[in-house]
Amino acid sequence: MKKIICECGHENPEGTTLCEKCGSPLTEEEKSKKLADMRYEGTAIRSKTYNKTIIDKIWNFFSSVKVGVAIIIITLVAAGIGTFLPQVIYVSLTEYQDAAAAYKAAYGTFGSIYYKLGLADIYSSWWFQTLIGMLGISIIVASLDRGIPLYKSLKNQRVKRHENFLKRQRIFASGEMSAEEADKAFDLTEAKMKEMKYNVRREEGALLAEKGRFARWGPYINHVGLIIFLFGVMLRLMPGFYIDKTLWIREGETMAIPGMEGFYLESKKFTFETYSKDEQKEEFNESKKAVNAVAKNYQTDVKLFKAPDDAVPGDTSNLTLVKEMPIIVNKPLKYDGYALYQMDFRLNELKTMHFDLIDKKSEKSLGSVAIDLTNPEKEYKVGKDSKVVLKKYFPDFAGFEDGEPQTASPLPNNPAFIFVMYTPETPKGETSFVAIKQTLEPLGTTKYKMKFSAVDTRNVSGLTVRKDKTLMILMLGGIVFMLGVTIGSYWSHRRLWLLKTKDGRLLMASHTNKNWFSMKKDLDAVTEYAHLPVYVDQHDEDQKAEDAEKKSKDKEKEGDNI
Repeated sequence: MKKIICECGHENPEGTTLCEKCGSPLTEEEKSKKLADMRYEGTAIRSKTYNKTIIDKIWNFFSSVKVGVAIIIITLVAAGIGTFLPQVIYVSLTEYQDAAAAYKAAYGTFGSIYYKLGLADIYSSWWFQTLIGMLGISIIVASLDRGIPLYKSLKNQRVKRHENFLKRQRIFASGEMSAEEADKAFDLTEAKMKEMKYNVRREEGALLAEKGRFARWGPYINHVGLIIFLFGVMLRLMPGFYIDKTLWIREGETMAIPGMEGFYLESKKFTFETYSKDEQKEEFNESKKAVNAVAKNYQTDVKLFKAPDDAVPGDTSNLTLVKEMPIIVNKPLKYDGYALYQMDFRLNELKTMHFDLIDKKSEKSLGSVAIDLTNPEKEYKVGKDSKVVLKKYFPDFAGFEDGEPQTASPLPNNPAFIFVMYTPETPKGETSFVAIKQTLEPLGTTKYKMKFSAVDTRNVSGLTVRKDKTLMILMLGGIVFMLGVTIGSYWSHRRLWLLKTKDGRLLMASHTNKNWFSMKKDLDAVTEYAHLPVYVDQHDEDQKAEDAEKKSKDKEKEGDNI
């Protein structure tokens, strides 16, 4: 590792632009600048010094601000594309075998491609999590690359600085003073700066007054908050940290709860209440003119059970009741870190259909059958000598394709059946296709028919199962981030240097990382109190010179045009 030796004799690491001891410029580029680059105190930044090995190149890639901004933009664009269609957690899958079928049915080819690319569940997709990981690495590397050198430089900064360092500060002043006047100015400056809550150090005819150094760490605290937040986001992919599942359960059913291993839920009853006309306020009616009924409440009365630890999955024979309560909108069932929310419902889903086996000629019934649409039997006994065989069942009849009946989903939304009816008169059996408002006889005219007589319905509750152990981590990340924003926005790092030269001059310089107005206000107070030389703002002077030069050139152009 090469060392850069300053004229003061101090050895500086390679890449240093301002001497760590006296502050003199060490490179030709830095010497050519009128004002010193104080962003990182002139310290050696690794990414700006080394670029030889693979490790150097990887480090420099992730430490680049441009790369970090590019990753943020790509992440935001990807998240925006994820809003084109609803995310999978908001799509009802009850009518389809899987999410892919649901997206294809609802949005066609675009929906199918959208799902295959992982955009339907974008925040859990591997490539989005890769972007989040890259962003986290970029923030960590950029913070270490700049933060560690800055910390070392500020911790070890010297009181006495070279004249070149002071002259190249934005605020600078110089004046002739006797030794006694200079000592008095030092004492008064120290007293006044301490009064203004500055930390003052003196050493060999030099003074350093410093205030608000912690403000330099505001951006780095922001980075820590972002890293904590991103860590919480990535933890959501780890098993047990984040669960967001959907459970559709019918009245009377007992089902295993997705995401809650070993727990079962029984739906006792679903209740749906609406406002009566007398209960609705006039303004409420005005906003709901097109609605026949306004929901007042919907809830599911449930029982929560836990299976034994050694139970076989799906075995509900030895369950222990854990909790019994109604799940109401915004009043979830909570247990062991889990929460079950009432999110949706379907009223009057078909449960059981009742048919009579009818003699078409006499219109007499030989008996009736009740078909459970969720779990139908294969054969039904009718009377003493007759039976009905359920050859095929189509829960959601969607028409014919190439002469074959089709079902759109496994849900009993539009049931259809192919029956084979056996009676003493028709021992070989007769085949009939029966759907709602439709009866076909594909193998010829039959003597008997299945006549619909009644239907039983039940309600279905749509519940959301949630567990989020990352919430506190996300909140902590947000709090730390806002702390960094507050520190970086409302405080500034202010410094004042005084130097008594051998030729009887008193030099004063000042620097702040932001809010020069407040810095100048402090300088005005100490200058008047300690009778220091009048300072100049070299940045303003340069700006005035540039403006004057520009005006002069504009006048010359006007003269040439005339």
